Order: sequence, then C-alpha cells, then structure tokens
Amino acid sequence: MDSTILVVLVQDGVVNGAIYALLALSLVLVFAVTRVIFIPQGEFVSFAALTYAALDHGVVPGSVYLLLALGGAAFVRSVWGLRGRARVWLAVETLVLPAIVTALAFVLAPLKPGVAVEAVLALLIVAPMGPYLYRLAFQPMAEASVLVLLIAAVGLHLALSGVGLLMFGPEGTRGPAFSSAMLSYGDVIVTGQSLWILGLAGLSMAGLYLFFGHTLLGAALRATAVNRLGARLVGISTERSGVIAFALAGLLGAASGVLIAPLTTIYYDSGFLIGLKGFVAAIVGALASYPLAVAAALGVGIVESFSSFWASAFKEVIVFTVIIPVLLWRSWRHEPVEDEE
Repeated sequence: MDSTILVVLVQDGVVNGAIYALLALSLVLVFAVTRVIFIPQGEFVSFAALTYAALDHGVVPGSVYLLLALGGAAFVRSVWGLRGRARVWLAVETLVLPAIVTALAFVLAPLKPGVAVEAVLALLIVAPMGPYLYRLAFQPMAEASVLVLLIAAVGLHLALSGVGLLMFGPEGTRGPAFSSAMLSYGDVIVTGQSLWILGLAGLSMAGLYLFFGHTLLGAALRATAVNRLGARLVGISTERSGVIAFALAGLLGAASGVLIAPLTTIYYDSGFLIGLKGFVAAIVGALASYPLAVAAALGVGIVESFSSFWASAFKEVIVFTVIIPVLLWRSWRHEPVEDEE
C-alpha cells in the first residue's frame, strides 16, 4: 500500500463516517430522551434516498402516501383528550403539513425542478415521519421498560421494511450528485459530493451543538434526558420532548439518505445496514456521549474503508466485530444495573 492508496482509503472512511456520525447522533438523542433504541433509523435513510431519486426521475414517490397515512393515524391516536388550540396545532402538524407536502410533490415532481428543490422536498416528505411514528408506536408505551421498547422498535423496523418494498419495489437506484466538481491533489481526487457530505454533516453537528447548548428547547431536551421525572415536575412535557427528538432523528436520517444517494445504489432495505453502523458508533459512545459517538463513527468509517481494501468479503463482519471489545470492556468496568422505572 502506497501513500496515495492510504489517503484515498482515509478519505473514503471519513466521508462514510460523517454519514454514520449523523445516524449515531440521532440514535443517542432518541435513546437519551425516550429510552428507545430506534432500530428503524435506517429506514429514514433508504426512504429519503429513494424518494430523492424518484423525484429526480419525475415520478411522485410512494412515500407521500405513507406520509399521509402516518399523519392521519397520528392525529386519530393523539386527538383524544386534547381541546381547543391543542387540537388545532395537532391538526396542522399531522394533517395540514402532509397535505401541503403531498400537493407540492404532485406539482413539482413532473417538472424535475433540480437537485436543490428535490433534496428539500425529499426531506419534507420523510422527516415528519419521525414524530408520527413516535406518536403511534412509542408514546402509548412511554413508561415501558427498555426491552419492551426495543421489541417494539424491531417490530416497527420489520413493518417499515415491508412498506418500503411495496412503495419502491426491489430494484435499487441512485440519486443525482449535488456537484460534479472534481478536485485533485496529485494522484488523489476529491469529489464535490464528498465535500457536500462533509460540509453538511459538519453544519448539522454544529447546529445540534448550538441547539442543545444555547436554546431553551435544547435545555428542556437535555433535562428530559437527565431525569424524566424531574423534568415533568418542573413543567417540561416529556411527550413533547419525545416528539421533538424523533423529529430531529427523522431529519438527520433523511439528510443522510439524500447525501448518500449519489454515492451508492440504495435499495428499500439498504438503510438497515447503514443504520447498524451508526448504531455501532452510538454503542461505543454508550448511547450517551455525542462527541464520543461522532469520533466512533469516523473510526467505523475508516475501519470499513480499510477492510474493503484488505478483505472486502468480510468488511461487514470486521466492522461489527469492533463492538465486541467495547462491550466486554464496559461489562468488566461497570456493575450490572436494573432498568430504570
């Protein structure tokens, strides 16, 4: 291996690691606020990527019908017990927003409006599914144990995989790149899409840092993550915190899908494997530390890149094996604890 190959492998690893970092951050966020190990996070990736590709082909994606169905079901599930203005806001969030986004999809898709509009529209279609899924699947059992929530997450993943096959079919596809620019440094070539991924991933992480560190809403989410009961006692709605956490997770997952769509062929179930790599990084971060999860995600990307060069047939095995020494170290260092009530 010469220095050129080394630089190329590190570059690919960092680019892939940036995607895994976004997914790891969303997994840590959701678990910290709601105690849900959100296995279906990868579905946001595949749904957004395939939605983005469908819009570029001038086709109205099937995901708009899923958005309408989830929004309507979330309204029916959550409207009972609400009155007045709360019902109005719920209707706007779950009925009006999906209707507007669907209308935009039907109007804009045949026009092929360009990469920027298609990317934003894909985000608008897929990201709201996060809070709708929380209202439907997890809010009713918010006080259940972590194991019960995990079982529900696995069931939701299986259901969404089947829906994804129905919406997009078994064929894979790619989306258009944000930029066709190519920058060369000697024998090393850096694509414009790679720069977009690194730039947007960096901006997303900086935005999350500012959100949690300098806004009242971010402080409320951090309080919910530290002590759910204490947050309720001081007037913070843990249900609203869960909705916001899942909304951010949906946005990060959808953004990851749009960013990765030009780099590789995406199938309806591709997001699961991509999400698992983000999950490995989140586990290394103990599902609690955002900086450690980001660092671990970059490490996972680099390990995957070098594994694909040295032993491509076993690269997935090598990547997931990374989690074993981490789990062993944590089991030796910490005493077992009971699940929180």
